[in-house]
Amino acid sequence: METAASLASNRYLTFRVGSELYALPTTAVTEVIRLSAVARVPQGPKALLGIANLRGSVVPVVGLRELLRQDAAADLTEKLALVLDQATPTALVVDSIDALEDVTADRIESGHGAGETQSTEKLLGAFKIDRIQQVAKILDIDSLLKSAFAHLAREQPREHKERAIARSAAHKRQAVEREMLVTFDVAGQEFALPLAVVEEILPAPSSVTTISRTDSVSIGFTAVRDTLIPLLSLRGLLGFDAQLGPTEREKVVVLNVGGSPIGLIADAARSVVAAEVDAMEAVPPVLAARTGGEARIRAVYRGDAGRRLISVLSPDHLFREDVMQRLAAIQPTEHKRAAPAKGAAQELIFLVFRLGDDEFGLPIDSVVEVAQVPAKIARLPKAPKFIDGVVNLRGDVLPVVDQRRRFDMPKLDQAEGRRLVVLTTEQHRAGIIVDSVSEVLRTSSDAVSPAPQLTANISRLVHGVINLAESRRLVLLLDPTELLTRAEQGQLDTFQTQSKKVRV
Repeated sequence: METAASLASNRYLTFRVGSELYALPTTAVTEVIRLSAVARVPQGPKALLGIANLRGSVVPVVGLRELLRQDAAADLTEKLALVLDQATPTALVVDSIDALEDVTADRIESGHGAGETQSTEKLLGAFKIDRIQQVAKILDIDSLLKSAFAHLAREQPREHKERAIARSAAHKRQAVEREMLVTFDVAGQEFALPLAVVEEILPAPSSVTTISRTDSVSIGFTAVRDTLIPLLSLRGLLGFDAQLGPTEREKVVVLNVGGSPIGLIADAARSVVAAEVDAMEAVPPVLAARTGGEARIRAVYRGDAGRRLISVLSPDHLFREDVMQRLAAIQPTEHKRAAPAKGAAQELIFLVFRLGDDEFGLPIDSVVEVAQVPAKIARLPKAPKFIDGVVNLRGDVLPVVDQRRRFDMPKLDQAEGRRLVVLTTEQHRAGIIVDSVSEVLRTSSDAVSPAPQLTANISRLVHGVINLAESRRLVLLLDPTELLTRAEQGQLDTFQTQSKKVRV
């Protein structure tokens, strides 16, 4: 921490919050930036406004108004921030920048001797600027930050790291027993492909470059992020009649086949399902292969205690050989994707969901399924206040939590499009209600930045950030086991024990 004696003969940057004029030594500020987008961090201290992208790095954004316990700014867009030179670079939001001032030691008055101060201010000194007849107060920014973030976390506690490793091992064990499926509708039936072969799911393109074709399978080409991908009709592949025309619900399921992306057009996307391997039934060979041999069903998954039948397609046998040969002949070879190099960074998969304008990611291994929010959520007496109700999921009573309420966000007036994400951890299984599910995001472990560790609570809840700089997006990666506080986890243990006796 700097002292008044160390401030002698320094240059200062002056700035304002409301009508008050403050200053910091230029040695404490690395640069001044204009904020373009700020991602809110859930359950953080009031002074932590969120995180922002600074030339590829993720920095915490702290409001000086909030540090001084003044009314918050209405809008952060285009606000100015000082990037502080600290162990954890921090962007300090101010109302406006005034000037650079050269100040000699004899002009600095120590402590609060230079005029009135507010009770929340922590100052190293002050100096008067004659030309504007105003006093600039030198902030003790270190003390302000430590006061607001009392449990400053420079690194994760050892026990937290050990818990994270144990949870990762548990998820891997669960992955052996379950297979993640992406399901979609084709001609009124539900089909699925293994998540491992699905690159992404996109809205159907508004324009398609058609090609000469002799069957109902090949549709044409479209551009996805400057890459041309061929489009094939799932209806054609599966032997169904073509639709009369495109619909708003159509989706493109992008697969990587032989190192090249291929888009399959489905009538609609359904959900992500963690299918129990024991509930998979092999299809007799005589029924698995159609006469033309152009589509094969590997297995049928009996979900919801047999009430939901999902036909799981085999990617290796989905296309006729002549279709693949024709695609290989006309597809630009420069767009083929190289196989990952030996020793390359680990690929990570996250389910991305939205709450308002903010995006969050959950490890796909913790997701059981994604579904529409049930029309009926039973409210039970004596349930913990953070539980909105319960639903019956395949015979199990599942507690449901509205994530907006958990993150202290206002209630959403329009409920259409909200989704129920069913999560499983080492001890709990619960559903969280989110505004929408954006995508299944694949990324390299090298692309995940550590979250700014300003408080112990945040370092437990937000364990990383994916910085998608090109699209100006920040995805906060959440730890499923930390979505509830420890006290609430204890309540949930008791509630789940009691709810086994309840029929919904």
